[in-house]
Amino acid sequence: MKQIITYRWYLLLLALVIMAGCSTNKKELDKRITLYRADKIPYGTWYAHQNLSDIFPDALIEVNKKPLSPYSFSGNNTEKEQLSLNGKREALVVVARNVFATEDEATAIHNFIQRGGTVFMSAFSFNDRILDSLHLQTDNDFISTGRSVSVADPVSGKVDSFSYPGYPLENYFSKIDSSITEVLGWDGKGRPNFVKFSWDGGGAIYLHTEPLALSNFFLLHKNNKAYYDAVLSYLPDNISSLYWDDYFRSSKSNKPKNFSALGWLKKQPGLAAAMWMVLVMAVIVYLFESKRKQRIIPVRAPLKNATVEFARTVGRLYLQRKDNNNLAYKMAAIFMDHVRRKFNVRTTMDDDFIERLAHKSGYDKESLKSLVYQLKYAQAHYGVTDMELLELQQQLDHFYQHT
Repeated sequence: MKQIITYRWYLLLLALVIMAGCSTNKKELDKRITLYRADKIPYGTWYAHQNLSDIFPDALIEVNKKPLSPYSFSGNNTEKEQLSLNGKREALVVVARNVFATEDEATAIHNFIQRGGTVFMSAFSFNDRILDSLHLQTDNDFISTGRSVSVADPVSGKVDSFSYPGYPLENYFSKIDSSITEVLGWDGKGRPNFVKFSWDGGGAIYLHTEPLALSNFFLLHKNNKAYYDAVLSYLPDNISSLYWDDYFRSSKSNKPKNFSALGWLKKQPGLAAAMWMVLVMAVIVYLFESKRKQRIIPVRAPLKNATVEFARTVGRLYLQRKDNNNLAYKMAAIFMDHVRRKFNVRTTMDDDFIERLAHKSGYDKESLKSLVYQLKYAQAHYGVTDMELLELQQQLDHFYQHT
């Protein structure tokens, strides 16, 4: 019974720890940029899509998921029949990362505008089929930390600014043709990011380079909904059919087919200049360093000590001739020459010599006395044996190694 109660306490304690851990977990911000109309995450466009009915209460709002064609939004009606629909207007709203229209899609957009339709496109980038026809160029300010945009009020013309704490807003139009372009909005540095082009037949196209300003995160921050209202208020108020496009947002083919990182880099003036500068500096460094660097010096074996080799050769010669006494004289001569050069001691080979050499060399006095005795003995006896000569050599080697 006690064990059951103990297990229950353990289970209760474990449950409390898990509950405490779950209560301290902070919900992280979902940083995915989907721009999808059904996503309620920060960078979805659920709020923008839902508020279309408030801005255009009389319009029929539909979703387009198919590639554009010359009659994408006209049902079975011909183009001529479309122009006589009692003044009704159509609008196409595109919010996507990129708008890379094919030739057929660009033609469809052009035909749609010519018959009085209105196109609103918000994307980070557009391909040349769209930009070249409107004499536009876009750019990205990657080092920018600006998170604000401004738009002119469609009624009063007053410019209002809006900001939020999310991702930086860094896209803008770097080149426009002021004779055909009407600038309606700007980024935090005053560069245009929202422009309009009008057609004689009443149609128009609006290009907007900051789709993040239409995301849930931006529009739900403080009073930023007013930015969305002001931007879409430029569209005609008598729109009867409004198509929210999902094709450009989700299409896998909506990517530059011949994208080249080097080609894109060349289109960025600052980065292109930096790239060429780095290449030039690398060539200069290579030219100078290649001359100053020396070739690797090959490793050569150190020269052999010819004196030692000569002594060994002479020693082997005397040993082979069994002239041990003469070899002992040679060994004594080498010893005395070594003592004179290294310790500056006269080689009298007496007790005074032993005393002074032991003092200067630090060698044991008794061992030195035995060495001197062996040298004198080897020189005085003609019949010195090989073993006596070997013992003498060992004593000499010990002296040389320890002094």
